[in-house]
Amino acid sequence: METAEIVARLRRFTGEFEREAVEAAVAQQDEIVPALLQILEDVAERPAEIADDIDSMAQIYAMYLLAQFRETGAYPLMVRIALLPGDLLDELLGDFVTESLGQAVASVCGGEVGGIQSIIESADADEWARSAALGSLVTLVAAGVVPRHEVLSYFTSLFHGKLADKNEVVWSDLVISSTDLGFAQLLPEIERAYQDDLVDPGIVGLREVRRDLDQGEEWALARLAADPRCHLIVDTVSEMEWWSCFHEDEEAGHHDAEDPDALAGFSAMDDFDPEDEDDLDEFEPWVGLPEPGWITSTSEPYRRPEPKVGRNEPCPCGSGKKYKKCCGS
Repeated sequence: METAEIVARLRRFTGEFEREAVEAAVAQQDEIVPALLQILEDVAERPAEIADDIDSMAQIYAMYLLAQFRETGAYPLMVRIALLPGDLLDELLGDFVTESLGQAVASVCGGEVGGIQSIIESADADEWARSAALGSLVTLVAAGVVPRHEVLSYFTSLFHGKLADKNEVVWSDLVISSTDLGFAQLLPEIERAYQDDLVDPGIVGLREVRRDLDQGEEWALARLAADPRCHLIVDTVSEMEWWSCFHEDEEAGHHDAEDPDALAGFSAMDDFDPEDEDDLDEFEPWVGLPEPGWITSTSEPYRRPEPKVGRNEPCPCGSGKKYKKCCGS
């Protein structure tokens, strides 16, 4: 398959995952990279025009493939795109922002974190893109690309004034990322952030944070190693082929709103309060996670057990809302 044909196949959403074109792109990496970079350049230069085409898919394929290739030339382009206004970014990338943007940026940065930091610190940037950038630093530590102590130093500076605005989503994700990396040294700063009402306890509770930090650094890093969401992107096919938009006629991943059993898993958490000790005693979010010192590794790419639910799709709980405004919020 020639480069022009590959790009043409990837350019628009057809309802099917373009596996053949993706595999051809991987087989012809050197030839396809300039075309993929041009796709991202076009998005950075003409975002509104490309967003107007609701079937445009090339930018998402390009980001996954360039991440898989570890193409550092994509890094400044991804940063420029991540800094676009939220509504425009959502139209261009949709679920990719919350699902994979952080991993993609981490995969192409080559260990340079200045661009990532610019996303995090920009009060004008989309809050979900900023959260994804925080997640990219967690991924870089988990992958051994950036030293943990460097991210600790940077997070400390964010708590001490570098994160100047008061966006609750971003502050909550800063706390989550600090906890994921086992930064017990930052507990006083985290507690102060809660006292100053910077963190949304509905996103992450302080008692939960304290409990996880008590587990220690080794436990935290082991948990990251076992979490596929904290890995660099290695296989575009396994990342994308399970998307529910490619499986709209299949029953997997969808729940019948009239079936009470299908909704049981969602209703069980309706009254959960992360600050309530009794609730925490009944809810153990770390069940099944690795014990301290246990590190998992595999050469096989992670595969989703069922098609994922997109943030712009109807929530499977049957509420009638979009997933990102309901169970995916």
